Amino acid sequence: MKKFFEKIVEGGLLISGSVTSLAILLIIVFLFKEASGLFNSPAVEEGYVLAVNSSNPVKHLSPEKTKQVFDSEITNWSELGGNDEEILVFRFSDLTNFYTEEELGAEFEFVPDKINELVQKEKGIVAFFPEMYLAKDFKGTVISKDPIRPGEFFGGTQWYPTATPSPIFGLIPLLLGTLLVSFGAIILSLPFGVAVAIYLAEIANFKTRQFLKPVIELLAGIPSVVYGFFGLVVIVPLIQKGFNLPVGETAFAGSVVLAIMALPTIITVAEDAMRTTPRAMKEASLALGATQWQTIYKVIIPYSSSGITSAVVLGIGRAIGETMAVLMVTGNAAIIPTSFFEPVRTIPATIAAELGEAPAGGAHYESLFLLGAVLFMITLVLSIAVEYISSKKKI
Repeated sequence: MKKFFEKIVEGGLLISGSVTSLAILLIIVFLFKEASGLFNSPAVEEGYVLAVNSSNPVKHLSPEKTKQVFDSEITNWSELGGNDEEILVFRFSDLTNFYTEEELGAEFEFVPDKINELVQKEKGIVAFFPEMYLAKDFKGTVISKDPIRPGEFFGGTQWYPTATPSPIFGLIPLLLGTLLVSFGAIILSLPFGVAVAIYLAEIANFKTRQFLKPVIELLAGIPSVVYGFFGLVVIVPLIQKGFNLPVGETAFAGSVVLAIMALPTIITVAEDAMRTTPRAMKEASLALGATQWQTIYKVIIPYSSSGITSAVVLGIGRAIGETMAVLMVTGNAAIIPTSFFEPVRTIPATIAAELGEAPAGGAHYESLFLLGAVLFMITLVLSIAVEYISSKKKI
């Protein structure tokens, strides 16, 4: 009976592990499947076309260049490698500036022909209009059929997912914002975390350790939104007043909040690593005349350096994946940061803020899944680094 019960337990554990592993695998497959669809999406807003005169040598416009053209930042085709000719920007709403309502038809039945005529007549035109009004014998050149290119996403320096006519999905500002906030958090939390770990492992008496250890671990269970509120109400105003900034929602505010959130992980892992130092090594150091502090920084810390490094990497992983607290205190400006005292936007915050508004299956929706895939790869690399570092034991 006992063996039968053990077999049932073993089978249950096997099934549970298999189902969990399969679920994780399916989630990863779904993530990358949705993300890969971005590079099959047209560079121009779905359902619309972008066209130029057939004599125009410019046959491709990147999303960033398209935005500059329609924002009148670029006004001559020569700036895009074309002829020295003024750019005429045409939107569908401008049609009545060129033709009367009678010429367009009561049911807009003549609109395709009129757009065809206009593009054929104006050599410097760039026309943006619904695809349903594209004439069958269109004489211009449609330049919006190209899909979004990987280089435009991974090397893009702007993030305007709702821009018209071409949405811009640039990873660089979000990635740099994520790394800046995360590494800033580690720089702030590492000295305090290691110091508290040393105190708990080697200096504090038994009663103090038994009191502080659960309290510190309890901090890890506080919801991130609570940390976000604390940062928004306390830390952000302090930073704004202390550094005389126009706004306090900056990368530095995010780093401070994340540093507080990462402390429990760093303290717990580092303290456990230090307590694994063999008692014989510490006693040998003291017997040779070393003081307690000399034993700590010449014996205990070198011996547990791999565990301390693992604590740091785990802290970085916690910081990189954090969403709500960062969303509340960093200002959410998708720009390339130049200092800690500017608003930034991180990858997790972008996904949380925009996924609810992105049409399912559209380019914006797929770009957010691709951001999730990038975040997954970053955390995967960090996890592998933790496993590798933890497997090393320096004496």
